[in-house]
Amino acid sequence: MRDTRPLLLETDFPPVTRDLPDTLQVNLGYVCNLSCVHCHVDAGPHRTESMSRETIDQVLDVLRAMHLPTLDLTGGAPELNPHFRYLVSSARKLGARVIDRCNLTVLFEPGQEDLAAFLADNEVEIVASLPCYLEENVQAQRGKNVYSASIRALQALNALGYGDRLPLNLVYNPTGAVLPPPQAALEEDYRRELQQRFDIRFSALYTLTNMPISRFGAVLLAQGEYTRYMQLLRDNYREENTATLMCRTLVSVDWRGNLYDCDFNQMLGLPLQAAEHNAHLRDLVAGVSLRGNRVVTGEHCYGCTAGQGSSCGGALES
Repeated sequence: MRDTRPLLLETDFPPVTRDLPDTLQVNLGYVCNLSCVHCHVDAGPHRTESMSRETIDQVLDVLRAMHLPTLDLTGGAPELNPHFRYLVSSARKLGARVIDRCNLTVLFEPGQEDLAAFLADNEVEIVASLPCYLEENVQAQRGKNVYSASIRALQALNALGYGDRLPLNLVYNPTGAVLPPPQAALEEDYRRELQQRFDIRFSALYTLTNMPISRFGAVLLAQGEYTRYMQLLRDNYREENTATLMCRTLVSVDWRGNLYDCDFNQMLGLPLQAAEHNAHLRDLVAGVSLRGNRVVTGEHCYGCTAGQGSSCGGALES
């Protein structure tokens, strides 16, 4: 697989400095039951990387030491980490808001039959990937039978109170080398179609820009689309989006406990710099401050600032 990393390192993206962290986004490993075309993590059933119990205890130590309000769990499929439920229940006891970035189909994996009930019992916020409300588009990105399983999972979550008293947010990714449409208008389409077709309710829709790294970056190179797509991102750069970039207040953690400014830098192997060395969870426990640190940037940062902007919480503009 061809790699876009060498093409992204040299950049004229404007400097970005960190503010006080409020979110610890933890990648629990690259093991996943799916292999999606747009996945910037290159996750799948063939991966074996998984966060250890020792490192998960360090995550909990950071939550205690820094009093961070939000723990954001991602992967791969984070739920397939054997210590996932221990981390969730422990973080909730500390009073943290816990977000689970769920691919929905994992609810039907062997041994996960009670996963949905566990998430509801612990009032975990679910951010669920559903790249379109149309079956053919979902199948193109995520594979055969994923759409029907996702619909069944959403219906099961609705029955547990998700989309009503519990937050259930959906995620849209474009199917190709284009920017996502306006988030508010697309959310109206999702609500109408999912309600009419399946009586499904959800809290909000997040639109995310496909990042030119890992699996999607390789597809761009293979199809000769990389240069055009990067120019599209640059042409739609909006300076005002830099004020609310997620890298200002989010700390990304890989499965070994190393720290990054964002999930995309993690996948590119561009570690967060603190005290003149690559940072680790141990540094946060020891009290290292990140406020005022320079964010490590690259050409991919234009993906977060193009058009309406893009972050793990959806569009940056209101």
